[in-house]
Amino acid sequence: MAAGRSHVGALDGLRGLAVAAVLLFHAGILDGGFLGVDLFFVLSGFLITGLLLEELGGSGRLDLVAFWGRRACRLLPALTLMVAGTLVLAWALAERNLLAAALQDAPWVAAQSVNWHYIGERIGYWNASGTRLFAHLWSIGVEWQFYLVWPPVVILAGRGPAGHRRVALVALAGALVSLLLMIRLGAAVDTTRAYEGTDTRAFSLLLGAAAATAPARAAVSRLSHTAVTAICLPLLGALAAAWLLTGGEKAPGLFQGGMFAHSLGSAVLIALLAHAPGSPVGRVIGSAVPRVLGELSYSLYLWHWPLYLLLPRSMTVLAAGLSLLAAVVSKVAVEDPVRRRARWTRGRRGWAALAATAVLVAGLWAAIPRPEPGAGTVDVSRLTRP
Repeated sequence: MAAGRSHVGALDGLRGLAVAAVLLFHAGILDGGFLGVDLFFVLSGFLITGLLLEELGGSGRLDLVAFWGRRACRLLPALTLMVAGTLVLAWALAERNLLAAALQDAPWVAAQSVNWHYIGERIGYWNASGTRLFAHLWSIGVEWQFYLVWPPVVILAGRGPAGHRRVALVALAGALVSLLLMIRLGAAVDTTRAYEGTDTRAFSLLLGAAAATAPARAAVSRLSHTAVTAICLPLLGALAAAWLLTGGEKAPGLFQGGMFAHSLGSAVLIALLAHAPGSPVGRVIGSAVPRVLGELSYSLYLWHWPLYLLLPRSMTVLAAGLSLLAAVVSKVAVEDPVRRRARWTRGRRGWAALAATAVLVAGLWAAIPRPEPGAGTVDVSRLTRP
């Protein structure tokens, strides 16, 4: 969901396919659609590392404060809008236990660490999180934590003629350590720790990072469009089969290397499409519908789960439509002005606007009356897994 190389249509199209898979999973239609989050992670690692290495190679230095500022300006406004809107809707529409949980989780969302909150509170992803309006934001927390840790690593490893090679080696070594952690922790009865942990999910981001380095680019640079298509088609078929056939946490081998294999295939696919976006398969993936979905993917991901949860299960189609509408509004009113550096988003004005909005949301959070413990019930029969 991170930005970067956003004008490569094939990569936008992959974002669109990933968010469509997640929406279908949450609607109870595509059992393995949760793997779309892995595709998001691989894309984020690839795009962010490419930007970092480009800046480091161009100037010989990397301005971490400016990088983190750009990430904040790109991602926080839409997130803040969604959190505020969700709290208001929950106050008006939700059962009291659902509202109480949202108020409890919101500070952790603001701290970009809600994944560790859920792990610490033993709020199981595959069962109890159906009562949490912000359950899907565990993945946003993982990405933010990656954004904090990975750029300093790139600075240390990426300088000099062999910088790209060192970054690739560090990324691959980290991915293997992350895989071993997932294998170890994924053997537990409750796999939430393995599924939502930043360390156990880091391999997806790191495999994407390795794919952005010069050695990986050199490996695909001589491939023709025909060769790229010949490799991408079976890769796409394998990913589609995984999304169709994987049956949630109980899928054989999911935490013993299956998710790693999915991420590795995604990284190869991304490297190939970035090399040859004009290939036949690149043009199809980058066609209008998946590309537009990809451009909306961040806000669409933010909004869809709260709306799915607040509306009755029988209104899933309506919830998906409202999610798409909310994503369009967010993109036009918030994301596009920030990306295009509208006057109110520049310099001190932008930071002042973000700070004022954060204060307003914090005030809203404080002003909403806390439901009495145990008051109200949640009709779990209409909930799907987040």
